[in-house]
Amino acid sequence: MRKEDCFYLGKIVSKFSFRGEVLVKLDTDEPEIYENMESVFVSMGSNLVPFFIDKCRLHKSALLRIDFEEVKDEATADKLIGSELYLPLDLLPTLTGNQFYFHEVIGFTVIDEAHGNIGVIRAVNDNASQDLFELEKDGKQLLIPITDDIISKVDRKKMEIHVKTPEGLVDLFLNS
Repeated sequence: MRKEDCFYLGKIVSKFSFRGEVLVKLDTDEPEIYENMESVFVSMGSNLVPFFIDKCRLHKSALLRIDFEEVKDEATADKLIGSELYLPLDLLPTLTGNQFYFHEVIGFTVIDEAHGNIGVIRAVNDNASQDLFELEKDGKQLLIPITDDIISKVDRKKMEIHVKTPEGLVDLFLNS
């Protein structure tokens, strides 16, 4: 399995018991949907290695406590701390309406209420304090904030996102 075919689920942050159980900080708004997993992929170097799960359950609502089949002692669990967990993309819950996964909108055209077609989403920058669409239009790059105030409609069939950008934002990029 390749990372490109998976989504990031979370990171092993600590051991839980002397029997090798670990705690995972999940990157999700709905941790409860991952309580009954049978397996996950653990990032080890540049590889994703499948690990099978004996039991997993929520721990203090924000963490997932996992008992892996292959990990039954503290020393083995220690080696996993800091490792990232992944699941195949087809296991992502389906989103509807104006909700979307960043990977799903790459290639969508962005239609602004005032300017019309302002470009195609080439990437999503989620490393800044504000998530941004990175658009390309006529060889120029535009950065559009991803907020509920700006996004008015996500049309998956037409592969379009309709936005109402703040006055002057689009002109700043296209007329530079």
